[in-house]
Amino acid sequence: MISSSLPYRKLRHTVRRILALTAMTACAAGAYAAPREKLQNRPYADQKLWHLGFSVGAHFQDLQFTHNGLQTPDGQKWVAEVPGFSPGFCVNVLADLRLSRHFNLRLTPGMYFGSKTVTMIDYNADQSQTVPLPDDQENYMPVNATQNIKSAYVVVPLDLKISGDRLRNTRPYVTAGVMAAFDVSKKRSDWLMFNPGDVYLTVGLGCDFYLPFFKFIPEIKFCFGLTDILKHDRPDLDLDPHTFKMTQSLSKVKSNMVVINFYFE
Repeated sequence: MISSSLPYRKLRHTVRRILALTAMTACAAGAYAAPREKLQNRPYADQKLWHLGFSVGAHFQDLQFTHNGLQTPDGQKWVAEVPGFSPGFCVNVLADLRLSRHFNLRLTPGMYFGSKTVTMIDYNADQSQTVPLPDDQENYMPVNATQNIKSAYVVVPLDLKISGDRLRNTRPYVTAGVMAAFDVSKKRSDWLMFNPGDVYLTVGLGCDFYLPFFKFIPEIKFCFGLTDILKHDRPDLDLDPHTFKMTQSLSKVKSNMVVINFYFE
């Protein structure tokens, strides 16, 4: 009788231990799952048809020069370059239209304020010398010159946003689109002058971060200008041929930008 009840008591004790361990595992799993579920911020945000927001950020302007190899009668051969990049400020408003689960159409008009410095160098000259200007012995032109170009662009970007699947509170995406830009800053006569309007092809990438009350979206975008923005017709330089040869040395100039934006949606 004793020998038959002992296995029963051992079995019952083992079953209790298993049930207790199962209960503890279930409680631990529930406790671990609860925070993960709680961290799912704004679970239905992407199902809305329209999203509105704004962004602030910085951008860097660059110019791509195409030289024609012109050499002036006095032996000068001018080349231009942008030796460095200065950050500018940008602000945009955002209107986002949901097309499907993974595709959105975004319109983000705004303003870009910035500048770029162009250095022009006489390629054939000794950089420690100066070159006298023709027919003007009182003025001298250095063999290199610097022009600071300030700009205030009104931009209208239109992008197709292609998003991946959401992972907890993050969702990566890429963009492709076009951007119209118009420079509204006041221009003055200078060595190089540029047309105010331009059109860019844009590609970008970013990530949606879902916070409790809004989405925070850092994004980097690369903008490639499509048009020649150099103003070739310069009647303001008819009486200043030594300055006009800067323009004559270039066949075309295109603008490029790198834009870093922080969206709040």
